[in-house]
Amino acid sequence: ILTFHQNRRRSSSRVKHGEKNYIPEQFLDSFLDLVVWGHEHDARGLERNDVQDFIVLQPGSTVATSLAEGETLPKKAFLVRVKPSRKMKFEAIPLQTVRQFYLKDIVLSDTTLNPGDPEVADKIAAFCQEKVEELLRKAEEEHTGNKRQPKEPLIRLKIEYSGGFPMFNTNRFAQIFTDRVANPRDIIQFYRKKVYDKKGNKGGGDADDIDMPLTLRREALDMARVEDLVKRFFAEAEQNGRMSLLTEKGMGEAVKEFVDKEEKDSIQELVKWQVEKMQKHLKDRKAADDRIDEEIQHFRQAYQQRADEEDEDIQIAFERSRSKRPADDDRSDIMDDDDDDGNHVDDLSDED
Repeated sequence: ILTFHQNRRRSSSRVKHGEKNYIPEQFLDSFLDLVVWGHEHDARGLERNDVQDFIVLQPGSTVATSLAEGETLPKKAFLVRVKPSRKMKFEAIPLQTVRQFYLKDIVLSDTTLNPGDPEVADKIAAFCQEKVEELLRKAEEEHTGNKRQPKEPLIRLKIEYSGGFPMFNTNRFAQIFTDRVANPRDIIQFYRKKVYDKKGNKGGGDADDIDMPLTLRREALDMARVEDLVKRFFAEAEQNGRMSLLTEKGMGEAVKEFVDKEEKDSIQELVKWQVEKMQKHLKDRKAADDRIDEEIQHFRQAYQQRADEEDEDIQIAFERSRSKRPADDDRSDIMDDDDDDGNHVDDLSDED
């Protein structure tokens, strides 16, 4: 039995990893019988790898930690029974107290709404309000009845508004559902469809320009890992727009901490820590004013080659950030094909 905590598959509509930032199953040896695959949040349950001849159990996360598609699958725990004959039985145990999460994609150009209508923004808001009401009714019907399960669900509407459609006031929209939805300010996510030319480059139309504010908008974060976006931004930036002290890896991790875990001080603490480290280096080197830029460049190049040291520094900065949280700040229930419902037993032993 191997318990494994790594990215399992490359990027897809449900899972957002980099193209190479995952472990292919064929990298694992075929002598294994069972791989319990952690880290991935979507509860995929049991799958047999016929090539490597082992079973993969991906139980998924126990709570929704982001408003992503993979979190919408029913949350479960699994009980594994292994007999002396190595025959295995698996029991899926649906979790009864998890906050419900519903996600719906809306393409405005596929509706009867007219972008030329002077009142179209209000009509879009009314249309979305009805969709949220539908999901609230569904949440009420599917509630387990357990007193420990929250009654206010997480809801996300992803609205593709290409084709001249306007956005509406999301703050006003949030007020409608303040006491009925767990994340009223994050219900609506507007995004525009990316347009590419025949060479694969971004073209005109509704395509967003590549700049830092737009690249790191929530709709862009749905298309790739935030670390990859930061790295790509600085790789494509003009020379005078690149960082001379901070590293792309550190900044990418800090932005990811900010976006995924709402650690508002993560970027600031990373910058402070690396600046303090650089100041100490310059002081130890007794660098003259006319050699400071050169010393910074040499330090940065050497620092990037010491991956373990950089990883340790990033974690120190994040610990400093987390220490600033209020004492009552609990992040355990922030907002990131289906198995059968109910308890069931699957037998995937070699004898079947």
